[in-house]
Amino acid sequence: MRITAQAQPNIALIKYWGKSDVDRNLPSTGSLSITLDSLYTRMTVELTDAGQDSLQVNGVADDAMLPRLSTCIDRMLGSHRPAAEIVSDCNFPIAAGLASSASAFAALVVAVDGAGGLQLDQQKLARYAGQASGSAARSLFGGFAELSAGDDQIEVAEIKSKDAWPLEVIVAVTEESAKPMSSSAGMQLSAATSPFYAGWVDQQPADLDVARAAVETQDFAALGQIAEHNCLKMHSVMWASRPPLVYWNSATLACMETVRRLQQDGVPVFFTIDAGPQVKAVCEPSASDQVEAALTDTTGVIRILRSGLGSGAKILDDSC
Repeated sequence: MRITAQAQPNIALIKYWGKSDVDRNLPSTGSLSITLDSLYTRMTVELTDAGQDSLQVNGVADDAMLPRLSTCIDRMLGSHRPAAEIVSDCNFPIAAGLASSASAFAALVVAVDGAGGLQLDQQKLARYAGQASGSAARSLFGGFAELSAGDDQIEVAEIKSKDAWPLEVIVAVTEESAKPMSSSAGMQLSAATSPFYAGWVDQQPADLDVARAAVETQDFAALGQIAEHNCLKMHSVMWASRPPLVYWNSATLACMETVRRLQQDGVPVFFTIDAGPQVKAVCEPSASDQVEAALTDTTGVIRILRSGLGSGAKILDDSC
C-alpha cells in the first residue's frame, strides 16, 4: 500500500535545546509550540520488495538523509521489514531553521503507520517521531502543543486548538541555504561547553508555567514577553558555547528591530527565532498585513512566508 501523509512545521515559543539522553533523543526540558498551516511536508511511503530503501526529496535522491528515515521505520516495523520507497515534498526551505525535520518525521511516522497497518495512537506516533527529531513529536498535534519531558519518554498534548485562538505567523526568510551546524550537534556542543546551559534547563519549568497560563487565558502580551525572553536565553546559551554557535545574520537583527518598532507603535506582535537565521513574527490576525509589510521592507529579507495555525499530521485522502 502507498500512503501519503502531510505534516506542518511547528514553531516553539518555549524552546527545546538540549537532550537528557542522546541515544534515545529525549529532550532535557519541556517545550510549547504552535503548529503552522500553510507550510508543509508531504511524505509518501510505499512498502515494496525492492531490496533497499530509497528517498527522494523534492525530486532529488537524498542518500544523506535516508539512514535517519530508515532507522525510524525500523523502530516502527522491525528490522525484517519490506523495503520502503519514500518520496518527500516540502514547500519551504529545508534545514534552514524552519523546522523542516519536525514536519518530515511527523509525516513519515503517520505514513508508515498507514502503510504498515499499525493503527498506533497519536501519542505513540509522537514518541516515534520524537526519537528521530525531538521537535517532530509536536507536529503530530495542531494549534498550541506542549511537550512534557520525562525520564523515560515524552508526553505531548494540544492545550488550545487553532480555532480557539487563531494567531498568525509572518516568517521573514533571511537565508535559504542549510545552516552551518545541525540542531542535534549544536545541542551537544552547548550542553558540553556553555556556562549558561545548566541555568537554561533549571529555568524552563517556570517559563513553561507562564506561557501555558498565557495560552489558557489568551493573554497575547504575556505570551509575547515570555516567548521573546525564552528565545533570547536559548541563543545566549548558544553564543556562549565554545566555539560560539551563532545562527543569526545581519538581517535577523534588522527583523528584530522591525518588530521592536512595531511594538512601540502598539502593534500586537512578538518575535521568536529557532536554530537558524529566520525570524518568526507572531501576531494577532488584525495586525498581519502591517507586520508583513514592515518585514518585507526590512533590509536583507529574501522573502516572506505567511501562515495561520494548523492541524496535526494526517493521511491525505488520495492515498491508496
